Amino acid sequence: MRGVGGPLLCISDLLNDVGEDNSGAPVPPTDAADVHHPASDLPELFTEKFEQLNMALKGADHSWTTLTLKLCSALETANKLVDSTNSGVTLFTEKVAALEQTVKRRDSAIADAQAIQGSLRF
Repeated sequence: MRGVGGPLLCISDLLNDVGEDNSGAPVPPTDAADVHHPASDLPELFTEKFEQLNMALKGADHSWTTLTLKLCSALETANKLVDSTNSGVTLFTEKVAALEQTVKRRDSAIADAQAIQGSLRF
């Protein structure tokens, strides 16, 4: 249920709006690389915005709407990084599997060469 309009929106309205903006397809890996904050700053950024939001909600400060949006933005950035990392891990796993196959072929070729060399000595 949506809240009553006016100068101050309900938190549920803000979260619904953010949810509607992100209801489309997942972010492709190329878009995921376009993040606004370095990965190392995200926990600090989230904590900072969360603490500011809690302080605004405890007091009479009406900046909670802006702070909620900033917190949601930090979460969206983190989500993009996770999506990007997941696609990177998948690609890395495929390359490791291909490398393992190459190493197995190399080991087999070495074993065959050693067998041939051993049979020539006798």
